[in-house]
Formats: sequence, C-alpha cells, structure tokens
Amino acid sequence: MADQIRVAIAGYGNLGRGVESAVAQNPDMQLVGVFSRRDPASVTLLDSNVPVYPMADIEQYQNEVDVMILCGGSKTDLPEQGPYLAQFFNTVDSFDTHAKVNEHHAALDEPARKSGKVALLSVGWDPGMFSLNRMFGETILPEGETYTFWGKGLSQGHSDAVRRVSGVKKGVQYTLPSEEAIARVRNGEQPELSTREKHVRECFVVLEDGADEEAVRNAIVTMPDYFEPFDTTVNFIDEATFAAEHSAMPHGGFVIRSGETGTQSKQTMEYSLALGSNPEFTASVLVAYARAVHKMASSGDVGAKTVFDVPPGLLSPKSPAQLRKDLL
Repeated sequence: MADQIRVAIAGYGNLGRGVESAVAQNPDMQLVGVFSRRDPASVTLLDSNVPVYPMADIEQYQNEVDVMILCGGSKTDLPEQGPYLAQFFNTVDSFDTHAKVNEHHAALDEPARKSGKVALLSVGWDPGMFSLNRMFGETILPEGETYTFWGKGLSQGHSDAVRRVSGVKKGVQYTLPSEEAIARVRNGEQPELSTREKHVRECFVVLEDGADEEAVRNAIVTMPDYFEPFDTTVNFIDEATFAAEHSAMPHGGFVIRSGETGTQSKQTMEYSLALGSNPEFTASVLVAYARAVHKMASSGDVGAKTVFDVPPGLLSPKSPAQLRKDLL
C-alpha cells in the first residue's frame, strides 16, 4: 500500500516483539525498522526482512518514520527516551507509573510542541483502556464508586521475590481478584475494600533438591510488603508442569462503576479483560493508538496527549462513514 503508516520500534523486548506482531496484523501499517541499544547483529526479529539499527543513530531516520513506538521500561527508559525522541518523531509510549504521569506529560509536551510532533503517553490497558473506563464510569454515574481489580495475572516483581527465597529453583506468582469482593461490587453494595480484601496471591514453586517445603512456604507467606498483607497460597509442582503451565504472561482485570441514578435506581458498568499475553495485548493497544497519532499529526495537532485526548474513531482504519454504517 502506497499510503501505509510507517512505524518503527524503539527497544526490542517482550513489548517490542508484541508490537512487531501487531503491526503485521494491520494492513495499513508497515514496520520500517527497529532501534536497539544492543548490537543490531544480535537482535533476531520475527520478520528478518525488517532492518535493525543502533539506537545511537535514531535521529538520522526522522524523515522515514511516521510514528515511533517506544517499548522501553517506565522506570528508567521512558523518562529519558520520551522527551529526547519527541524532538524528532511522533511517539507513543506505555508509561505506567501512575503517580508520575503529569510529570511525564510535562516533560514530553515542551519538546513535542517545539518540533511540531504529537507525543502520546501512558497507552496500554492500565493505564489506557482501564483509564477510559474509569472516566466513563464516574462521568455517567457521578454518584457512585469505581473499583479496579487486577488479575488473573502473572506479577513480574512478586515472581522475582519468590525466586529469591532460599530453596526455590523456579517460581511464579499470580495476582487474583477476590471473587467475593467482585460479587459485592457487582451487587451494588459499594463496599470499602482493603488491599487484602480485593486480591489474593497464588504461587507455583519448583523446589531445589533437598529443600524444606514448609520452610519455603513460611518464608513466602510471611514476606513483608510482598505477601504478608495478602491471603497467599503456595503450590509445589515439578519442572515439567512448571514449563508446560507457567511460561506464558497472562493478565487482565475489571473496572466496575457502581452507582445510583434518578430515583435511586442501582446501575453498574463493567469493563473486563482476560489476556493470554500481557505484552502482546499492550502492544496491540499501542499500535491502534499509533494510527490515531498519525492522523492527529497529519491534521496539524501537536504536543503531549493521553487517551483522554484522542477521539475513538481515529483508532480505526475504517472511514467515519464506514464506522457509522458498521458499528453505530
């Protein structure tokens, strides 16, 4: 297609690989390159026809890329790469440190405005799709409460904490939303829920030879901050089961708004996700919003944006007339 949107990826880990797959599912887009801090020769893409370039050379390609999708981490990569790359490209990132979103927005806005680019931040499912649904909920039902539950999902940080326990050979941890808490919210009770009441934690562990099962279990469930504040279950399994059942990165969750309207009629709004792969779904959201960024930039928009600033129709490859006909 002559008018394909030219997309590039900055950073090629699990999220970058997901973006590569997602772009391939969108005929109106073309992946024109991947930029990596690693030696390009050591980076193996799913499509060997796509070139890999050194991150250090990224400025040279500003006329060949319509949208740059940033796939680095929120802790150290995005706060540096975001403002730097907004000088040269329209960008999309998945910055997810909720407490620093306004700070990141300000850091992107100035360079994006100076360069006449659009810099879209905090795109994914939370922040992102969940953020939109929290906004819809509180706007449509102003009298009520919003509840966000995460899971069933593999937690990277908590899994790492499990693996650091003496006697653990391999381990993962899943965050599960409490069925009882969700039922109370869906029932319109608007309960005040503590951290312990909203989520439970489940661990699957392969023991080192000769390790004491009870000592390992006790070390995990009493771990301050990570597991002690929660109801935690530890399951011991063999390596074959671990490899077969615990290698994927599932996640998901619920945003539920419970409120009352008019004559105290109970109303509940709910949005839920059940994801087989967290990075692949996040990547798919980034790619849809990359299309919107290209359209916004083409119409003269500039500056830092979030999902709250993007008209939903811009996410679709369909024309406004097609959308009205097919989906309205």
